[in-house]
Amino acid sequence: MEIRKVKFSDVEQITAIYNFYVENTQVTFEEECATPDEMHSRVEKVIQCDLPWLVLENEEGEVLGYAYASSWHNRSAYRFTVEATVYLMPEVQGQGYGTILYEALLALLHKKDIKSVLGVIALPNEASIALHEALGFEKVGEFAEVGFKFQQWISVGYWQLILEQND
Repeated sequence: MEIRKVKFSDVEQITAIYNFYVENTQVTFEEECATPDEMHSRVEKVIQCDLPWLVLENEEGEVLGYAYASSWHNRSAYRFTVEATVYLMPEVQGQGYGTILYEALLALLHKKDIKSVLGVIALPNEASIALHEALGFEKVGEFAEVGFKFQQWISVGYWQLILEQND
C-alpha cells in the first residue's frame, strides 16, 4: 500500500468511488453522480488552494480510497480552518484504511499550520463518528433535518479537531 499525492490520472477511479456513495448512501448530499470532468475540477480546486489531496493505492495501482482538505469558507479569517473528507471503496471499509488516510492528511495539515479541522457527517453514521472520535475529534454541533435524500430528512453533525501549533 502507498499513500501519495493525487494525480489527475486518478480521477476516473476517484469518481467511481465517490459515485457509489452518491447512488447508495446519504453520506453525500449530492443526488446526481459526478462526472470525471467535474471531479477533475474539484481536485484542481483543492490543489490550487495549496491543500492536500491524498490517495491510497494498492500494489496493483488501484486507488482504494482518498482523503482531502478543502477550505472551510472563503473569507480570509477562515484560512486556518479546513473541512476534511475521506472516501474508501466500499469493499475495503472497516480495515483501518480510513484511519491511515486520515492520519496522513492530518500530518500534512499540521505542517501547513492549519489550526482547526472539521468533519461534517450526515447522520446517522456510526462508522464515521467512530473514526473521527478515535482521531481526537469532538462533536461541536448538529443541524437537524437540513438535507433531503432518498425520501427522508437528514441531519448533519460537526466534529472538530484543534491541531497544536508548530513551534
